[in-house]
Amino acid sequence: MFGSGKKGDKAPTPQEAIQRLRETEEMLQKKADFLEKKVEQELTTARKNGTKNKRVALAALKRKKRYEKQLQQIDGTLSTIEFQREALENASTNTEVLKVMGDSAKALKQAHKNMDVDQVHDMMDDIAEQQEVANKISEAISNPIGFGQDMDEDELMAELEELEQEQLDEALLEVSGPATDNLPSVPVSEPATSKKAKAQTDDDDMAELEAWAS
Repeated sequence: MFGSGKKGDKAPTPQEAIQRLRETEEMLQKKADFLEKKVEQELTTARKNGTKNKRVALAALKRKKRYEKQLQQIDGTLSTIEFQREALENASTNTEVLKVMGDSAKALKQAHKNMDVDQVHDMMDDIAEQQEVANKISEAISNPIGFGQDMDEDELMAELEELEQEQLDEALLEVSGPATDNLPSVPVSEPATSKKAKAQTDDDDMAELEAWAS
């Protein structure tokens, strides 16, 4: 199992050693099952001859003790082999993990072989600069050229206010127009009653003056 110990012997791989340990475990487990059966048989023999033939019974108990001792040794060996197998399995797993990690590190190194951190920073700066230029170009394209650029906002606002005032005046005229049509017309000549009253007043004044003169 473990080789002859010569210097020229090639050490087994972890997988080979694990396989051999498993085979040994199976063999020892079969032997332990056989010994357990022998223990039961000897115990049965001792029970049958306990009162009839003590010599046979004692011999059976002695054999049972030997089998139980062998069972203890096999159990200890199985525990040792199981511990060694688990250690080899863990070591094999760790070896595979380290191998994969090593390959990954080599792949990363190969991928970054032609890369330089400073060059990457410079490239990112160039990208940001070009993006800014693109934004400015987009803003320049989106602004209309020659449409309302030479117009005075204050002048436009003043013209708009004049238009609004004209609309307001027209609205006021429309509201007041119908009302003036219904108003009575202003008389041009003096009323007849007023003329008569005035003539009577003049006559009274003349009569009073003539009376005073006489």
